[in-house]
Amino acid sequence: MAARLANPPPPGASAEGGRTSERRWRALAVCLVAGFMTLLDVSIVNVALPTVRTGLHMSESGLQWVLSGYALAFGLILVPAGRLGDARSRRAVFLTGLALFTLASALAGAARSQEWLILARLFQGAAGGVLVPQVSGFIQTLFQGAERGRAFGALGATIGVSTAVGPLLGGLLIHLFGPQDGWRWVFFVNLPIGVTALPIGYRLLPAPPPPGERAGHRDFDPVGVLLLGAGTVALLLPFVQRQQWHGAARWLLLPVAVVLLAVFVGWERYYARRREPLVSMELFAVRSYGAGVLLSLVYFAGFTAIFFIFTLYLQVGLHYSALAAGLAITPFAVGSAGAAALGGRVVTRLGRRLVVGGLVLVLLGLMASALVVGFGPPASATGWATALPLLLAGTGSGLVISPNQTLTLQQVPLARAGSAGGVLQTAQRVGSAVGIAIVGSVFFAHARGRHPDWALAFQLGTTVAASLVLAALLVAVLDLAAGRRSGSLSRYPSEGGRSR
Repeated sequence: MAARLANPPPPGASAEGGRTSERRWRALAVCLVAGFMTLLDVSIVNVALPTVRTGLHMSESGLQWVLSGYALAFGLILVPAGRLGDARSRRAVFLTGLALFTLASALAGAARSQEWLILARLFQGAAGGVLVPQVSGFIQTLFQGAERGRAFGALGATIGVSTAVGPLLGGLLIHLFGPQDGWRWVFFVNLPIGVTALPIGYRLLPAPPPPGERAGHRDFDPVGVLLLGAGTVALLLPFVQRQQWHGAARWLLLPVAVVLLAVFVGWERYYARRREPLVSMELFAVRSYGAGVLLSLVYFAGFTAIFFIFTLYLQVGLHYSALAAGLAITPFAVGSAGAAALGGRVVTRLGRRLVVGGLVLVLLGLMASALVVGFGPPASATGWATALPLLLAGTGSGLVISPNQTLTLQQVPLARAGSAGGVLQTAQRVGSAVGIAIVGSVFFAHARGRHPDWALAFQLGTTVAASLVLAALLVAVLDLAAGRRSGSLSRYPSEGGRSR
């Protein structure tokens, strides 16, 4: 049975006026800017890879590690860093992650060799993994009730926009600074943001509570950290190295991952009898949390893969420039940003029904995109022809990500906010890696050879991505039905929840 820890009122919730409340929203803005940087670097590098390859004479294997190294290090660090923020000082962990990410960006932009850039990207991914789970932890700490929904709406907009705007920003930077060294500014762009955000974050973010009020503040469950880390690497590696590691041998890591993660679950249950574990298994007894994590896993598998195949279709298949390809994806970012902000405001009233509606819109948008491409518009008109379907899909996505994050974390005790958020974000990263591998394999099966059919490859890849979104819709519908049977619509409680 889950621990019944009520979330206390957040700082600034008293009647002392709007000054403290304004300070909380400014602190959130610092968190979102820093989170935007780290998530942007997942997608912005894609359009820069051709110029990176030319500038550093990189091999295909090296290029793959530029992408997969970041994803691996990012996913590996999320949960332990979230637990560290819960146990010690969330502000100190956040600022450390931000400083390290800024330094790693400088090192990546200054790279003089393939090995240098790969190591810098590993460093950058690990720093991002330190920073990101603190953001959801701060939202849990600073906000409550309907305000928390709006704060998560802003975070959802940040996630959606960072994913979608990455190709556009990367293309623009390469266009401005030239094909030879333009890729360096994909990393250097983080420097002024990080340097500015550090002192502001120190001033605005709340200081940690006294040591006696922190859960398990001297205990970090090192065995749990090692088991989860090994299991995460074994699970992600076959997918992120799909183009570099040929043959079926890599899939042998998947049963190894299952065993390691099963041992991790058993260890956490055993460890929780005596001390605070890395991840409390009691969290998954809360229906809203378990369903939300599963929905994120499946949805991000379809959601992230679309940008991967659409960018390839435009740049390689239709010979769009990096900037033109980024502009073609912009409607998704616009729809996602606007809808996420709206979703954060109405999730308190609509609950899981809002997520169901958003997933339906994403499905309609993706299938409309595939249908439009099937009609064979001229290459120069494809970006315009897919604009409305992508706007529809982006609008739906904005109604999925932030409301689902709100509903998933609504009943998580504050003492576990960081680790719970880290698990949720790890599910998103795993889903992204698996989805890109599955959808990408279908796409490349028809986009290779002497006579590649790029339009068919995009249509089939989009159909597979839509099927993953359909699976996420099934999860949401089942959770909604379970909530109705239990007398609840999975709505966000007005005064902060208790874990059940």
